[in-house]
Amino acid sequence: MDAIRCDEKNYLIWKWHPEGTKEGRNRRENSIRWGSTLHVREGEVAAFVYSQSDGRKIEFIEGPCDKFIETDNFPILASLVSFSYHGDTPFQAEVYFINLAQIIQLRFAIPYFDVCDSRFPDLGVPTAVRGTVSFMIADYREFVRLHRLTTFTMVDFERQIRDAVIRYVKAAVSNAPDEFGIPMIQLERKIDQINDAIEHRVRERLINEFGIAVSSLDIAAIDVDKTSNAYRQLKSLTQDRAAKLIYAKDDVDIKEMRDGQRLGVLEKAGRTLSDIRESSYARRKQTQTANLTAYQLEGQHDVGIAGALGLGSADHGSNASNYGLGMNPASVIAEMQVGAAVGQNIANSVNAAMNNSGAQYQTSKQTVPPPIPVVAYHVAIGGQPSAPCDFATLSRMVQSGTLTEDTLVWKTGMESWVRAGDVTELSALFSPIPPIPNSGIPPVPPG
Repeated sequence: MDAIRCDEKNYLIWKWHPEGTKEGRNRRENSIRWGSTLHVREGEVAAFVYSQSDGRKIEFIEGPCDKFIETDNFPILASLVSFSYHGDTPFQAEVYFINLAQIIQLRFAIPYFDVCDSRFPDLGVPTAVRGTVSFMIADYREFVRLHRLTTFTMVDFERQIRDAVIRYVKAAVSNAPDEFGIPMIQLERKIDQINDAIEHRVRERLINEFGIAVSSLDIAAIDVDKTSNAYRQLKSLTQDRAAKLIYAKDDVDIKEMRDGQRLGVLEKAGRTLSDIRESSYARRKQTQTANLTAYQLEGQHDVGIAGALGLGSADHGSNASNYGLGMNPASVIAEMQVGAAVGQNIANSVNAAMNNSGAQYQTSKQTVPPPIPVVAYHVAIGGQPSAPCDFATLSRMVQSGTLTEDTLVWKTGMESWVRAGDVTELSALFSPIPPIPNSGIPPVPPG
């Protein structure tokens, strides 16, 4: 009887053969006897490979397992192997032990190959890479599916893994300047960034192609041949380019600093001008507030004179021929009175507007006189009262003959209608015009 177990310390896949014999030189290693013992440690898998009429079959037994190979206590194999043996004849099978706990470390080295800077694609700089890849079997069923156990050797397997890792790493380092925007002469400083990107890609490809799980990929060094002409030329071009960039950046910084200073001066000047304007406006408003009464009186005076002059010039030409002097004295006197009244009305309106809009500038000690009332009479025309008429209107009505001394008039405050000739303040409208002194022209007799 045989003890089927694996005593190897470092292995990934190992084919069992009886102790004291060499692999492939003893027929007993392919003839499993009933009653032999099977020992599978934790982290191991024993694969029994045998032939049947419909082809080769594989039965996996995971550790830990410590059993005798018999029909009763080994039902897995007993159900697959013909019962015709009955323990008398060994059944043909090969046993492989697969190590699930072993991590294999494989060193690799890539000799010099050209790597180009993305900015200078014609300058290939010789570059070498050294590192280590660590892997293990994660899915033993997938691993066996991808590899033929009968022809598996660790030497060939490591060679296949090394070749694949070298191919992937070389391609990644060659594309690093373009893919990651890394200058060629700075590749040595970017090992960590390049390593992280390569490890992810190698892990995906090795699990798909070989059924192994990469636990780590460590790039120990990226060696750039600094003695090569390409490297020296590239470094010179890069230094010139870097110097120009520095000078250009300095120029931009200086311009921005000057522009900032200029904007600061303009902003400060603008604030100063704004402060001056606001201060001047505030002082002007303070002056107006302090002298509000004087401003109002002055405005009333100017508006009254302008109104009198404007209204007094309306009828100068109508009676100019009466005296040969280009004006009608009675009209002038009446219109001056009307102009004063109109000016007073306008001044009152201005006064009210100033009081409403400038109330915030008045002080408790300042008072504004009330507006002067305007005299207005209603005239009885055809038995009907007219609208209120000021002095200017009454004067024109006298000239046209509409208003006479016998015409009835009334204003607010009177008890009843009275003759216009009996109203004292209207008597001037009916007074004869005195002769102009020193004119030498006698008055025209009536009629």
